[in-house]
Amino acid sequence: MSQDRPGLVTALGRNPVLVGLPGAGKSSVGKRLATRLGVPFVDADTEIEKAAGMTIDEIFKMHGEPAFRDGEARVIARLVQAGPHVIATGGGAFMRADTRAAIAEGGIAVWLDAPTDVLIARIMRRDNRPLFHNVDPRQKLLDLRAIRDPHFAEAPVKVLSSAGPHDRVVNAIVRELQRWADRQNGAPSSSGGEPGSDAAPLPEPAVNS
Repeated sequence: MSQDRPGLVTALGRNPVLVGLPGAGKSSVGKRLATRLGVPFVDADTEIEKAAGMTIDEIFKMHGEPAFRDGEARVIARLVQAGPHVIATGGGAFMRADTRAAIAEGGIAVWLDAPTDVLIARIMRRDNRPLFHNVDPRQKLLDLRAIRDPHFAEAPVKVLSSAGPHDRVVNAIVRELQRWADRQNGAPSSSGGEPGSDAAPLPEPAVNS
């Protein structure tokens, strides 16, 4: 893999960790970001399924959400200390204080957000999201926003996306990571423009649609 920004991962000194609501595109964007940065991509949900020997849906049904979150926290804590790689996390992973602390220690959280309508459209394309089974998906998503967005706001990097090409979002993430690395290293920022300006702005408040 050719690296889009030579030395960026080294300059970061930590793994980019994509966080955000279900449907935000963490896995699809994460794969493209990893290619641009010249490092492997790791999906935390996939690693959880490997460790448990069953799907996430099966874990929820057999053991419940608390047991799933415990396993999720252990897997993410391990992943952020390995690498270098780009990590995509599940929609609820960043809610746990211990997981946020683990990410802060070995990674840099990137909050990938999108308008509610975009998230709903993506969620409805898949039937393997246990939290959205037998519920009104829009109301469920708005409930999740109210609870989760304040935690996502703790992420050092935020990028807004839309239904457009994922490469625009990747461009914005790379630019914001470079800015973060420059600040950490005391160097002048090498990227111009407003934060996250490659991605479309949200046409709505964080909680209301």
